[in-house]
Amino acid sequence: MKICGVTNVADAELASGLGAWAIGMIFYERSPRRCSQPEALAITTALRRRVELCGVYVNATLAQIELDVDQLGLSLIQLHGDEGPAFCSEVKRRTGARVIKAAQVAGPGDVRGLERFHVDFHLLDARSPASARRGMRGGTGETFDWGLVGARRSGVPLILSGGLTAENVAEAVSITRPFAVDVATGTERAPGHKDPAKLGRFFAAIGGADRRDDPAGSAT
Repeated sequence: MKICGVTNVADAELASGLGAWAIGMIFYERSPRRCSQPEALAITTALRRRVELCGVYVNATLAQIELDVDQLGLSLIQLHGDEGPAFCSEVKRRTGARVIKAAQVAGPGDVRGLERFHVDFHLLDARSPASARRGMRGGTGETFDWGLVGARRSGVPLILSGGLTAENVAEAVSITRPFAVDVATGTERAPGHKDPAKLGRFFAAIGGADRRDDPAGSAT
């Protein structure tokens, strides 16, 4: 599980304690979940070597990403804008961090379009025209048709995002069989602030999905 939109150490510690694989900090100025540099440093200092530390960017410069990786010790870079394959490859070459390329999905062409990105992970999120007009890239709380994931022909591990909650994540996992799931709005009490009860229910729902899919009946 990748818990995204984290803006403070307390929420990061809570997610890590519940078993998060990665903590996502958004460095996009138009996001209501934007993480400040001081808070990001506090988070990465506290959780280094315990979870993957992910910086989320939308059309940032290579210089800014390099600086953040150096100063914060980021291990994952999520590119959620209009970055092309060459830019993604250069981010990985210059920083040494693993790269997630995200795409917003409205049809099968959006899913197949990610195949030209030879990165470490692909992330599929919902496309919302209304949110796009406000400059948002993700974090809309909306889902997309999970059946579209069947259009994938790539062997790159998939991270599923977009409107996931404790109530729907088990179904989403059953349909798409992702490497990981990514959640922001579905575990919040307000943008950038996690709700401990929602976060706990989300992790429990994932655990339940694992047990149902495991013939031995044990969590994976």
